[in-house]
Amino acid sequence: MSTTIDNFTKKLHDNLEAVEDRVKSIKKSIQSVPKKTQAEIESQLDEVKVKLDAKKQEFHEYRANLKTQFEEKESEVKSKVEEWKTSRKVKKLEHRADRAENHATTVVFLAMATMEEAEKATLEAIAARLDAETATETTEK
Repeated sequence: MSTTIDNFTKKLHDNLEAVEDRVKSIKKSIQSVPKKTQAEIESQLDEVKVKLDAKKQEFHEYRANLKTQFEEKESEVKSKVEEWKTSRKVKKLEHRADRAENHATTVVFLAMATMEEAEKATLEAIAARLDAETATETTEK
């Protein structure tokens, strides 16, 4: 393979490992929730919200990039690509490859952003359930 492809696949591999590590971290965090007090859960939720708020602009940029990339990809008709291949339009094919690599990277980062949001939503759901259970216990007494 070419050096460019090797570099891209290495970068993608590293990003996917980061996603895998984050999933493991979230899984461990969620599994430990039942052992925590309501105050600990709310504290963890506050931390996640702060992290998510700090990254919100970055996430919006990834989503905007993804939309732009999707629109570019839609406009890239297959017949044009075949024509570029036949005509050996290297610059256009390289530009297409660069866009495809950027798209893959954006989607991986968006996956990480979505996991952050999923962690927040899960903690909010658990905190809400605890509130309901506490209210039920108080009412029954």
